[in-house]
Amino acid sequence: MSVVSSIASPFIHPTVVVDDDVVVGEGSRVWHFSHLSKGCRIGERCSLGQNVYVAPGVQIGSNVKIQNNVSIYEGVELEDDVFCGPSMVFTNVITPRSGFPRNSSLYYVRTLVRRGATIGANATIVCGNTIGEFGFVGAGAVVTHDVPPHAIVVGNPAKVIGYACTCGARLSLEPGGAHCTGCARLYRNVDGRLKAK
Repeated sequence: MSVVSSIASPFIHPTVVVDDDVVVGEGSRVWHFSHLSKGCRIGERCSLGQNVYVAPGVQIGSNVKIQNNVSIYEGVELEDDVFCGPSMVFTNVITPRSGFPRNSSLYYVRTLVRRGATIGANATIVCGNTIGEFGFVGAGAVVTHDVPPHAIVVGNPAKVIGYACTCGARLSLEPGGAHCTGCARLYRNVDGRLKAK
């Protein structure tokens, strides 16, 4: 087992299984009964809760919070500042069959979670989709299509019901853009997508 850190050692609980060639960034914490597989990369200041599995070669950005009982499978990439709620689920194969194993990278479909996105407890992200920057997936939602930046999606299948600020508060839409009543950020509509002013 080897753990490499960029500057200072992260905290890794003694019950965590750490395979070879794992990189865990400065200030990150990995809690009870988790498993960091060969070649995975975890950024700085991350928190991985109890019973988190990170598959071989997975890339996780900095300041990512992964709550208890979440598996980050091959084909999934988390950018900086992503939040994964308790027991949310990623998939990585479109047509799984026990009798016809598809357990090689040839079958894995990429899923990308962009910077600042939130995925609520017990949500399911079907592989092949992108959660846009600061997107907000509600608890229990089933994501079957890309989530636009800042969009709030709920339900099964998940549908857009509004938009969230960078701070997480719901945005108040207005002609040409939106504003946040929580932190006062302003947004403009650029080609159908919200961009901070």
